[in-house]
Amino acid sequence: MRSNTLSDPADATERLARRRASAKLGWLVHVIVYLLVNTLLVTLSLSSGRGWAVFPLLGWGVGLAVHGAVVFITTGGAGIYDRMVQAERKRVARQPGAGS
Repeated sequence: MRSNTLSDPADATERLARRRASAKLGWLVHVIVYLLVNTLLVTLSLSSGRGWAVFPLLGWGVGLAVHGAVVFITTGGAGIYDRMVQAERKRVARQPGAGS
């Protein structure tokens, strides 16, 4: 029977895999909200005959890029949540000292 203590490497691997997958999924949600909100802003900007929508696009785009860089540099890859969790389990299990 497997122990459920905090020092159990399998539990630590699972937590790390889920945390990494959640970070990737969080970035995906960020992208979707960015696209939806900025589509609305561009539409409003164009309908008013002005080009003000470029400012939120660029400002938020920088934040989105930084968020993506942090998530994908620290965790690597992308995909749907369950595939991400599985991939992270494998990745963490291969690392020396996994789960510590």
